[in-house]
Amino acid sequence: MRTSEDWEWLAASSEYLAAIAVQELLEEKKLMEATEGLAVLIESMGKSKKLALKSQLTRLMMHVIKWKCQPEKRTGSWAVSIRSARQEIADIQEEVPSLNRNFIESIWEQCFKRSIKDAEDEMGKKCSLISLSWQEVFEDEYSLFDYN
Repeated sequence: MRTSEDWEWLAASSEYLAAIAVQELLEEKKLMEATEGLAVLIESMGKSKKLALKSQLTRLMMHVIKWKCQPEKRTGSWAVSIRSARQEIADIQEEVPSLNRNFIESIWEQCFKRSIKDAEDEMGKKCSLISLSWQEVFEDEYSLFDYN
């Protein structure tokens, strides 16, 4: 019989192997153990998706900051990184609908502070931005080409 710590370790090291273990317990009709394992697995998956969303939001903000603070150094890869991070966030939200705008707004300031530091390190200079709006991060178009 697995303990809570066993399940947490298994889920943290491999969500796939934890799911297989739950499946095996279900096949053996060990419903109590399977239920405990499933609960830990769900919690673990939620944590990893939250971390992934935080990481993508920080990356997205960093590239928006660089775009705004260094217009003379804009590159196509920055535009691609912005688009890619937006899509990754949308994919995470599709998979975990509770990681919605309210969740993003709850981590906004923390991610902005991290992204400012990252952008300044990459640019080699201080940035004068004190905030980013939802529109700047998620809606404005960033491209080297005028598609109109």
